[in-house]
Amino acid sequence: MFSRTLLILLCSFALAVVAAPAGSNSASPASSALPEFQTTAPASDAPNDQTFPQDETSGTPEPIEGALGAPLLGGQNIELDRQNPDFLAPPTTDNGVVGSAKWSFSLSHNRMGTGGWSRQQNVALMPIATAMASVNQRLEVGAVRELHWHTTAEWGFVLAGGISVTAINSDGQNFEDTINAGDIWYFPAGIPHSIQATDASPDGAELLLVFDNGNFAADSTFSLTDWMAHVPKEVLAKNFQINVTAFDHIPAKELFIFPTAPPPTDEKAVSNPQGTVPNPYTFKLSQVPATKVAGGTVKVVDSRTFKVATTIVGAIVTVEPGAMSYFLEGTGRATIFASSATAETFDYQAGDIGYVPPSFGHYVENTGNTTLSFMEIFNADIFEDISLNQWLALTPPELVKANLGFDDATIAKLSKVKQLVI
Repeated sequence: MFSRTLLILLCSFALAVVAAPAGSNSASPASSALPEFQTTAPASDAPNDQTFPQDETSGTPEPIEGALGAPLLGGQNIELDRQNPDFLAPPTTDNGVVGSAKWSFSLSHNRMGTGGWSRQQNVALMPIATAMASVNQRLEVGAVRELHWHTTAEWGFVLAGGISVTAINSDGQNFEDTINAGDIWYFPAGIPHSIQATDASPDGAELLLVFDNGNFAADSTFSLTDWMAHVPKEVLAKNFQINVTAFDHIPAKELFIFPTAPPPTDEKAVSNPQGTVPNPYTFKLSQVPATKVAGGTVKVVDSRTFKVATTIVGAIVTVEPGAMSYFLEGTGRATIFASSATAETFDYQAGDIGYVPPSFGHYVENTGNTTLSFMEIFNADIFEDISLNQWLALTPPELVKANLGFDDATIAKLSKVKQLVI
């Protein structure tokens, strides 16, 4: 329930998961007798489910929760209110303002190219997300995200289709590989690389990219064509020791994303006397069996299995209806606790990004009637979080009783083994 900084991305990511006890959508009767040392009144028994208040005649959502709130009289964006019921009528457990922990790529400016498009999220759009930024990118068959590099590490996930990646490190060792939907890649900061959509799918490829700095901006990467367009051709000729006429057709400005023929299926990496990179920049996550757990499945990848990925790790989680738990598909909600009685609840759909600052308590709950699929992404080298359930189970029982007023039967049901999905 507690974790290091993480990002929830629609086509991919999430928060730590906690258990949803059977019947958790209905209020449980309060105990008539307070525990011996209880010094404050018990917390509210309000169910706080998404009853989604609606006007009886128009069916439009209303900011009403029991005796709280009042009907809207002015203008209303009904579609947004339907997508964000916990903004319109927050749970009674919400208090204060955490800051926006939700962003939809649908609200991001889209940079269009002749071979695809790219849209991003960073601190300019989501100020709370200081440790990571993300990009949603589309490449038509054969289209290339040109040779480039940047000052941040890049972790990527293939949402659909297939891509060919190339790279070179500072020792002159090169790398080339082809990966498909469900696979990932990672380029350390400063590593020059490229991405090209293969013909694995007639529609090309769609990608999710994550960067280990919230200030990252896709428009400020270092692109090969942009660099060479701003170096005198005479200097280029001296550098490459070839005739200056060889540069007659280099682009006058950055290509960014552009169309070309897809790479041959039997293409081999360029022969290199320095050899290839010691640790691959790709990982076939699609071929890793998911671990079945109560209520869903989990796939975790970090530097223990993908050695090159030292600053960004992740997990793909599926949560069945009725369980608690990001957002490849389905709908969910999360309450983020920021200490000092501050907590706020957010609703997510496919295409949304969520962000939780380091150490903020949180959960993700499936609020729909279909499977919720999401990806958790952490700015770290090892995937790790701390389960509230496990924490309490491994704390002396008398101390748990004194803190929470639990009885022996409740404590006996706590799990000493971490359960990611329930």
